[in-house]
Amino acid sequence: MGPPLKNAVRKPPGSKDTARNMPSFEDVIRKTIARPQPEKLSPMLAVLAVSPAPPPEKLDGWIFEPKLDGQRCIAFKAAGKPGGKAGAVRLLSRNGKNLNGNYPELLPALLEQPVNGFIVDGEVVAFKNGLPSFSQLQPRMQISDPRKSLLSGIEVFYYIFDLLYMEGQDLMALPLWIRKGMLENAFSWGGPLRYTRHSKDGRALFRRQCGKGMEGIIAKRAQAPYVQKRSPDWQKFKCAASQEFVICGYTDPKSAGGKVRPGAFFGALLLGYYDNSRLAYSGKVGAGFDERTQKDLYEKLSLLETGAMPFAPIENPGIIPKKGVHWVRPRMVCEISFGEWTRDGLLRHPSFKGLRADKRPEEVRKESSSSFFKKAP
Repeated sequence: MGPPLKNAVRKPPGSKDTARNMPSFEDVIRKTIARPQPEKLSPMLAVLAVSPAPPPEKLDGWIFEPKLDGQRCIAFKAAGKPGGKAGAVRLLSRNGKNLNGNYPELLPALLEQPVNGFIVDGEVVAFKNGLPSFSQLQPRMQISDPRKSLLSGIEVFYYIFDLLYMEGQDLMALPLWIRKGMLENAFSWGGPLRYTRHSKDGRALFRRQCGKGMEGIIAKRAQAPYVQKRSPDWQKFKCAASQEFVICGYTDPKSAGGKVRPGAFFGALLLGYYDNSRLAYSGKVGAGFDERTQKDLYEKLSLLETGAMPFAPIENPGIIPKKGVHWVRPRMVCEISFGEWTRDGLLRHPSFKGLRADKRPEEVRKESSSSFFKKAP
């Protein structure tokens, strides 16, 4: 039923350096664990890297991948019975939400893979003007009916960057570079399935990504295992600042000459993030909405209205708007791009990118930074 685990290990992944260092099947299998395929996995997450310059040109022991502006997705294909049909495919978001209805065209492409049972990690991406676009993907993220998803006219691709389980073997303890080599060799690529290639020159890749208007890059330690938590073995370099925030309220539409501007359902969203168990105010965003997005958000937020302000007390309460404010229960998460943080802890020049249904509000924290150079071996 296609290439077994042994053949996937023994085929070199294309790089001469990697081919020379490719271990034998016997060496690899000693680091894997034979066990039933798990039902769910928590994704490995990157920390935000800060450096005095772009990423290093080259750094021994690290590889660099494009950071794609899409939705994280872990795909599970159950092993089929000998001589029988292939097992079913499930797509799960980072918080375990089923995405089969959102991206039904990925299911047959994964089901037809020659590997008998696997778990892979990747990013679902939609393109606009030749570039990955989170706003372009937004409608697909909100549609769970497979028929409506396919009729949306928005084409999606699944960029796979890691192989976690294959043919009865848990591969997460293996080094990343071995997992990627096995992934590239074991799968058939094409259609909506794309292999995420990497570079050893982080600085050049970062400049290319930023020059194209893309989100940035991910630096990954080549010897690192896959862990189900945030880890400094993966670090993200962003071309512009962005992160998730909790929507805590909205303001009335701004008026011009006493009249509400056409197409406006609200003026701005009031944002926050969790500091331990308390919501901290981070400012408001009034840019990045079209009329359709405003209407959709207004309808959702109207159902969550409450009379209580959800933010914890702060030293300067005057920075939180009071007039024309509608507070909502903190149930919705959105992605915001911005220039920087001000001294008051507010966002400078924020812009709305889209809603995130794949992250719980309680998970939203102010992203902390770590020095890539200090963490590098």
